[in-house]
Amino acid sequence: MFTGKEKEAMLEKSILQKLEKIVGRDNMTTEKSDLICYSFDATQQRFLPDVALYPRSAEEVGEILKLANRERIPVVPRGAGSGFSGGSLPTMGGIALVLRRMDKILEIDEENLLAVVEPGVVTEVFQQAVEAKGLFYPPDPASLKFSTLGGNVAECAGGPRCVKYGVTRDYILGLEVVTPQGEIIHTGGRTMKGVVGYDLTRLMVGSEGTLGVVTRIIIKLLPLPEAKKTMLIVFDSIRGASRAVSRIILGRIIPTTLEFMDSTSIDVVRNATNLSIPEQAKAILIVEVDGEEELLEKQAKRILEIVAPFGVLETRVAKDKAESEDIWKLRRSISPSLRQVNPNKFNEDICVPRSKIPDMILELERISREIGVPIINFGHAGDGNIHVNVMVDLTTEGMQEKVDRALEEIFRATLSLGGTISGEHGIGTTKAPFLAMELNDPTIKYMRIIKQALDPNNILNPGKIFGFSGNE
Repeated sequence: MFTGKEKEAMLEKSILQKLEKIVGRDNMTTEKSDLICYSFDATQQRFLPDVALYPRSAEEVGEILKLANRERIPVVPRGAGSGFSGGSLPTMGGIALVLRRMDKILEIDEENLLAVVEPGVVTEVFQQAVEAKGLFYPPDPASLKFSTLGGNVAECAGGPRCVKYGVTRDYILGLEVVTPQGEIIHTGGRTMKGVVGYDLTRLMVGSEGTLGVVTRIIIKLLPLPEAKKTMLIVFDSIRGASRAVSRIILGRIIPTTLEFMDSTSIDVVRNATNLSIPEQAKAILIVEVDGEEELLEKQAKRILEIVAPFGVLETRVAKDKAESEDIWKLRRSISPSLRQVNPNKFNEDICVPRSKIPDMILELERISREIGVPIINFGHAGDGNIHVNVMVDLTTEGMQEKVDRALEEIFRATLSLGGTISGEHGIGTTKAPFLAMELNDPTIKYMRIIKQALDPNNILNPGKIFGFSGNE
């Protein structure tokens, strides 16, 4: 069911004709069967755009935005539509600006360790291209097989490897951006340093397509690590696992990834892989280290020594790539297995200080018990990022009200522990009602001033971050 405009195209024929002149007849559609593809993302919301456009260049994007700004037409930039916060939903109809044709890797500069790409490049495709040249792009969101680099920039995507290597913003050197007025600007550049004027690159990264449309990205690369080693460690308590995480970091070892699963997520994947899991398991850590081959054995041994006092039930160290894949299959099986619990998923990405993970898990267990909704938790222990999945059947009377109450309590508990309501998914539409729980009025006002100054007609991705007040 659509929560947006269920209608015939509202754009005047003359406007559609002008848009056709910009992109060509074959690169636009108003057919409802096509538009449905751009009406949803990984949330459970749907909004139908009036038209979908497939531009091929920054110049075409500029002409589209000039027209849209003049006619006050909403424009929603879109990559793969894989986001979890509603960031790419056309909440007010208008133009779905689909950037899939802008999918070229323009340059891989091995000497200066950088690449230049268009926003429609799929994350995994890019990673494979640079790794073939012995280079490395670390950010690895779970959606990397289909999410695009433009979408990653818009949301400042993270992933398991960010505990050691950082998130998307740490690898963006510069951008080509089309403003809401259709002008093409350039931020940053090809150098590792640069402090000329305001840092517009950082402003754009994570802005969810509300301030400009990214049409070119300059990305910092690293040398590809020589090897990696994967370990699975099973604990008898979540507190033991959390203490182990802190001790690993205190031991001057920064793993590539440090993933955790609590007892609820363990329960849903017991039959998903060939790996047997002890019945008394209450938490699992998946730890991976990378670097020079001769150092990995020493690091792995040291990690197992560090965690041993914290209620370890079992450890497994992958001997080869196949065994490593078996371990990671356990982690990747969680999301597909969640529907065993209930058909409807509300996926949140709260983040708390590492030491507060067990306290947050206890709070989540309390909320689940008191409200009567299953909550399944896993995520990135190395940076305190917990993926909280409220699993329900919305056909049950009163269930949506329970979900709403659970989400508000989850966010309140998160903030009380010094955390944030979004670690990597962004605010979009789903978290907009909770923005004021984390940010005070002067901070939100400051953000609104920036939005108003750069997009006074509020055409770019309206309704996101600040909600549907209409005065972003």
